[in-house]
Amino acid sequence: MNISVLKEIKEDEYRVGMTPGSAGEYIRLGHRVLVESGAGVGSGFSDAAYVESGCQVESQKEKLFDFAEMIVKVKEPLPAEYPSFREGQILFTYLHLASSRGLTEFLLRKHIFSIAYETIREKDGSLPLLKPMSEIAGRLAVQEGAKCLEKPAGGKGLLLGGVPGVSKGLVAIVGGGVVGMNAAKMAVGLGARVAVLDISLERLAYYDDLFGNSVQTLYADPLTLGATLREADLVIGAVLVPGGAAPKLIRRDHLPTMKKGSVLVDVAIDQGGCAETSRPTSHSAPTYVVDEVLHYCVANIPGAVPLTSTWALSNVTHRYGLQIAGLGAEKAAQHSDAIRQGVNTCRGELKIKAVAEAHGLPWTSWDN
Repeated sequence: MNISVLKEIKEDEYRVGMTPGSAGEYIRLGHRVLVESGAGVGSGFSDAAYVESGCQVESQKEKLFDFAEMIVKVKEPLPAEYPSFREGQILFTYLHLASSRGLTEFLLRKHIFSIAYETIREKDGSLPLLKPMSEIAGRLAVQEGAKCLEKPAGGKGLLLGGVPGVSKGLVAIVGGGVVGMNAAKMAVGLGARVAVLDISLERLAYYDDLFGNSVQTLYADPLTLGATLREADLVIGAVLVPGGAAPKLIRRDHLPTMKKGSVLVDVAIDQGGCAETSRPTSHSAPTYVVDEVLHYCVANIPGAVPLTSTWALSNVTHRYGLQIAGLGAEKAAQHSDAIRQGVNTCRGELKIKAVAEAHGLPWTSWDN
């Protein structure tokens, strides 16, 4: 199969969809890999490293699209890239379609066979291609949130871990999944007070077992959520509905009750955000203020650490990508339940219910 690895054009996105080592494995199995010049530089991979692995390097983006039967990326295509796609191409990348009706309609109109990293799901319910980026995003959420609490960044001027004789900051983590777990590890490590809110008592019990008295676990009913938001210095929005839009748990009317200069980091922003006041930002301009609450809503948080993120991503995407390239998208989806659940669009049809519900569009199951 002919595979093109594109350079990301999203603002402040430095990751690349395939490492030279991964690309070399595709080539060893008989595939041809064309890499856009400079695609790996932000992650520490030179063009020469790809050439050494057997890839061809191309500087003209149109030639990459013309060559490709399968396109491997990290982030969703942007409108500037839409005209370059050919009907029926395979797209393997993060998509987060529930937050973009325009992209969804484009993929349907162009009959793109799109397989989204974030909806590939194994039999045990795990999301293996989402997990490493969620781990990184959860850890960075606390790191960036702590920075935002500093006065020059617009925060209240609080050190999360405090010092002897001074109160520590309270980190409220809304959602106890992979993002929440990694945020909790970082926050506890910094010495902050930490509260985790979730609606799964089983998940909260796991936090109790793991962290003991270092973390307060709270059932996320509306009254408890509101009371916790009022006390929090840093709020981490870590809610996930796989493939679907994030629920707006943090309402507009919560903000006036929150502490002045507190910080909200909405990690769910790539799925529309879990706060009504959230809107996507970039690493270059990451924050804005609503009702004296600083919002950090960067939609590609792991892109800030591409040396870590690209390796972590390639480690998990590699085996699925090889299956898709080796069998073709249609047969790979027939042979693998995990890949089948990753299919978002094919043959002009939407294949994922959560996206259909987010946009009010029709969908069909794989068997129809």
